[in-house]
Amino acid sequence: TSALWASVWAFPSPTLPLVRREQMAAGQGTSMPSSANVVVDNPYPQAWGHTTSFATRSDKLVCVMVGLPARGKSYIARRLAQYLSFFYSTPCRVFDVVTYSRQHVDKAGRKCDENGTIEEPSQAAVEQTLADIRDWMHEGHKAKRRRTAGTSESTYVSGEFGAVAMYDATNLTMEHRSWLADQLKDIGAKLIFIETICSDEKRIWREISAQRPVVAEATSEEKIRILEAFGRSVSKLESAYEPVSEKKLSWIKVVDGSQIAMNEIRGFLPSRIAQFLMNLNLDRRPFYLSRHGQSEYNRLGKIGGDSDLTEHGEEYATALAKWVQSNIKVGPDGSPQAARLWTSSMRRTINTARHISHEQIDRPNGSDWIQMRPKRFRNLDEIYAGLCDGMTYEEIAAQFPDEAKARKTDKFEYRYPRGESYTDLISRLEPVAHEMERQREPLLIVAHQAILRVIYCYMMDRPRETCYEVAIPLNTVIKLTPTATGCLEERLDIIPKRAGVELDPASH
Repeated sequence: TSALWASVWAFPSPTLPLVRREQMAAGQGTSMPSSANVVVDNPYPQAWGHTTSFATRSDKLVCVMVGLPARGKSYIARRLAQYLSFFYSTPCRVFDVVTYSRQHVDKAGRKCDENGTIEEPSQAAVEQTLADIRDWMHEGHKAKRRRTAGTSESTYVSGEFGAVAMYDATNLTMEHRSWLADQLKDIGAKLIFIETICSDEKRIWREISAQRPVVAEATSEEKIRILEAFGRSVSKLESAYEPVSEKKLSWIKVVDGSQIAMNEIRGFLPSRIAQFLMNLNLDRRPFYLSRHGQSEYNRLGKIGGDSDLTEHGEEYATALAKWVQSNIKVGPDGSPQAARLWTSSMRRTINTARHISHEQIDRPNGSDWIQMRPKRFRNLDEIYAGLCDGMTYEEIAAQFPDEAKARKTDKFEYRYPRGESYTDLISRLEPVAHEMERQREPLLIVAHQAILRVIYCYMMDRPRETCYEVAIPLNTVIKLTPTATGCLEERLDIIPKRAGVELDPASH
């Protein structure tokens, strides 16, 4: 009956009412099927496996960055690679010509010293970069095969095909872009040129500082001198710069992070890339991740459910509100700054955030802003444990031993009976990732352990298959600050830990 159980009960249904185990015990049509009362005449069953994404085998792309130095090209390339690899399980790699220039034996690559002087990369460095892209593409990111449960057969799984290379360089002229297209023609990949244009001097200066940390420590006069030298170097490149406009090429143009234009963007992954870039905000605002305070089910060792906070959970909710007031709602200079608050739709997260105040402040542009007006997302609800909702792990092992064994074997792809898996969570959190990318203010997310594990791994560029290993303790705020090269992490204990007290024995 195990195969039958998997085929009938494995699929989550958001419209299905919550199952009461009392009804199951009473035999009211909601209990697990058994060979005694279910007969299926199905000699040719459909093979089924976890669909980890919806990409297709033809998705083989090279994203070619275009733009002047310090316009955010490297940041965009890295974030785009993170997004595609995490949410679509697509192999991605960034090929940075600057890195190849510095490593090349003749040392003739693109350089930018502390005085802001820039040199374009040597032809040898460019050719070596392209050679490595070809080798990487030809390595064969072959489709993976997964064994079908209960059989010796294996099938290809959608979404585990293709690869995306990010070619990070200036690529300023039409002639050079045409040459690139010819050079990469033999790998059978589609080229998408991604141009970023920025006229905001503050943003340009931030990019310069991010690429050369010593610049951030310079005096005001030194910064002016470096910026002037950088401007002179860039002006030489500007004289040769030809913005992307070729009608025969596929391209996406991002202007000042607020305008976007595109040409010949077709196919699944190219359309996802376009949508991601439409939401990507180049401002480096921090994200704050917090679990709800201790819930009644945490205390009892039960998973899932929609229980309220314990007395200790209420203590954390009160302390969190005080911490937010002095750490998120104010800027570095101590003046009020606009901030946002998200929670799930479940009572333990809503009540954890309910003490946070919502003052009205005036923004620099003269508009009114309600501080941290709560926004609730069903997407942020905890992983649904299906028939195991509200049970302890000991009860699951006793009543559903096969399920307990399957979960222990593969915690990442295991799906609770009539519930969800981590792969399901990743699919459901993709729209949340788009919303996060477009935010321009610091954001506090009060959610659940499995949810925050997925968000954390995405932001920190960790493999999606490892998300269930991430520690997301109670009574802790995790601050993640995006930078040009990654994310800075800081963990803050909001209330002291209690010696010898187990606050959270259950874990998804």
